[in-house]
Amino acid sequence: MVDFQCKGRYGWEDFLEITRLLRSPGGCPWDREQTHSSIRRNFLEETYEVLDALDRDDPHAMCEELGDLLMQVALHAQIEAEQGRFTMDDVVDGVAQKLVYRHPHVFGATRADTTEEVLVNWEALKRTEKGQRSTADAIESVPHTLPALWRAEKVVSKTAKAGFNWSHVLRAMDKLEEEAGELRQALESGGPADLPHGIQEELGDLLFITAKIAQMSGVDPEEALHMACDKFDARFRRVEEAADKPLAEHTEEELAALWRAAKKPS
Repeated sequence: MVDFQCKGRYGWEDFLEITRLLRSPGGCPWDREQTHSSIRRNFLEETYEVLDALDRDDPHAMCEELGDLLMQVALHAQIEAEQGRFTMDDVVDGVAQKLVYRHPHVFGATRADTTEEVLVNWEALKRTEKGQRSTADAIESVPHTLPALWRAEKVVSKTAKAGFNWSHVLRAMDKLEEEAGELRQALESGGPADLPHGIQEELGDLLFITAKIAQMSGVDPEEALHMACDKFDARFRRVEEAADKPLAEHTEEELAALWRAAKKPS
C-alpha cells in the first residue's frame, strides 16, 4: 500500500505521481519489473491504437488511447528518472525548447507566410540543431525502426529536396521495370534468397523504387498499400464465397476465373 489520496479528477502532477508510485517499492510488481525493452512493443501497440481511433474519428477512443500512449511516455521517463539520467520535466522542457527554436516565425523575427516556407525553415533549423552537415547525415538520421516503406519514402524525399531526382515520374517507372527484370532473373536462377543480387536484394530494390514513385506522385506508400490490402480482402472474400470446393482443390485457371469474377463491380 502506498500513501496516495484518490480524487474525482486528476491533473498532470497527479499522473506523474501515480506513475512514480507504481514503480516504487510499495507499488505494482509488474510495473517495477519493466524496462525500456520489455515495454517497447507496448509503445508500438498503443501508437497504432491511437491511429485507429483517429482513422475512425472516435473522440472517446482518441481520448482514451492518447492517455494510454502518454502512460508509455511517462513510464519510460520514470525509468530514466530512477537512474538519474533525466526526468519528465526534462522531456517537457526539451520539446518546448524545440518548438520555440523551430518556429522563429512565431516566436522570433523570421518571416514565413506560407506552409512551404515554414517547412523549408523547419528542415534547415532541424539540420543545424542536430549537427547534420549533409543530406547523407539527414538520411542516416531517419529512424531505422520505421516501417520500411515509410522509411524509404522519407529517404527519397530528403534526396529529392537536395536535387537528386528524376525529371518526371515516368523515368522512375523505367527504373521499376528494370528492377522487375532483375528480380525475375534472381527468381529464375533458383539460388538462395540472401545471395548478393539474390531475391531478397532485388525484391528490396523493387520495393524501394516503388516508394520513390509514390513520393514523386505525392502518394503515401503506406496508405496506398493499406488500401490495396483492403481491396484484396474484399475480393478474396468474394472468391471464397463463390468457390464450390476448397480453394486448394481448384486449378490455377479456375482460381483466375474466380478472381476475375470477384473484380467485377457488384
